[in-house]
Amino acid sequence: MNPVVFVTIFALFYSSRHTDALQITFIPSVVTVNMGDSVSVSYEIRNYSHQAQEKCILYSENINIASLENETLVLKQNGTFEINGIFLGKTFLLCKSQQRNNTTETIVEVIVIRKERIIDVIFTASVASLVSLIYINFGCAMNWGDLKHILKKPTGPIIGFCGQYIFMPLLSYGLGKLLFPTSPAMQLGMFFTGTSPGGGASNLWTLLLDGNINLSIAMSAVSTIAAFAMMPFWIFTLGRLIFESGNLAVPYTQVFSYVIALLVPLGIGYLIQRYLRKVANYLVRIMKILSICLLIFIIIFASVTNMWLFNIFSWQIIVAGMAVPWMGFLAGFLMSKFLRQPPPDCTAIAIEIGIQNTGIAIFLLRFSLPQPEADLTTVVPVSIGILTPFPLLFLLIYKKIYARFSRSTNSSTNDPGSVATLKI
Repeated sequence: MNPVVFVTIFALFYSSRHTDALQITFIPSVVTVNMGDSVSVSYEIRNYSHQAQEKCILYSENINIASLENETLVLKQNGTFEINGIFLGKTFLLCKSQQRNNTTETIVEVIVIRKERIIDVIFTASVASLVSLIYINFGCAMNWGDLKHILKKPTGPIIGFCGQYIFMPLLSYGLGKLLFPTSPAMQLGMFFTGTSPGGGASNLWTLLLDGNINLSIAMSAVSTIAAFAMMPFWIFTLGRLIFESGNLAVPYTQVFSYVIALLVPLGIGYLIQRYLRKVANYLVRIMKILSICLLIFIIIFASVTNMWLFNIFSWQIIVAGMAVPWMGFLAGFLMSKFLRQPPPDCTAIAIEIGIQNTGIAIFLLRFSLPQPEADLTTVVPVSIGILTPFPLLFLLIYKKIYARFSRSTNSSTNDPGSVATLKI
């Protein structure tokens, strides 16, 4: 047979077979649905045969992210179906024709995101109000003369600055590369947490563990103000190496709001201490009890509101949540001990370096990444925030037990009846 004739016949045969292919158009081709909600998708069919019983299997590539009401659909000329958002992430809907010899496959991208909830707003507002009240108490309790002395000889703040903005960024960068070698988004979550200033909870824990509260507040102020310069430095150096294409920007407004949230309540506390001594004394007396209540409230409420994140916890995320703050505690303690700082100062420095402001890290992630990646990567700072208090809590329990045991021993030693019993 003439080769030209053969090629022509083959082309006509292939074209007839190809045009017979079932062609489906989905509207929209990219579907965004909230977690726990459903959305309707329309479809249109070309080359539809009314005589044949056309069937199409429509299924989700990952039913843990998105699912369908009915996976086997009898196709009409056009129609709709429902997609259910199960959990955060991206998946695809695959559509395969059963009757056509040349089965076609059509893909629809499904993006499942998380909708804003009222409980998130309530949690943020209640924590902000309680923290402001605590800082008013701090302002009443502070020895403002000691604060001036600390700023004149700033050994503690310098140690805290070096730990916060040299050790912690490098640590989080290295751990991110080690624990999440194939996930730049998770590395970014680690790195943003490590470059954030010290967290407000550092002052509460310093108070509860009998550290130098004046030094702790001074370091928090220095750390937060220094964030205006140090966060851009790290984000546009190591941050670029992690995520070259990211829309990275420093949340100056967010950092400034933390500065205001720190300084204004302290100023109110100072005025109360100076002009309302009885009120100041009362606030100082309830300060530890109020701090404990606030920490318990934050731990429980944060766990409840972020319960959905526990579904994606892995051993790497748990290790990251423990390693970043716990190694920060250890580094801060060793540096302050090496420089011969008093024990209360060592406690304050170690706590300040180890506790990060995860709120700023979460804000950065949501600003820099699209959904659902932004919400998925917040699992890293959330994990760090949840696991940070455990060594401090164990130390607090130990100190309370030791103090109670010491008081019991001293009272028994000083009791004459006890001495007589021992002689018998």
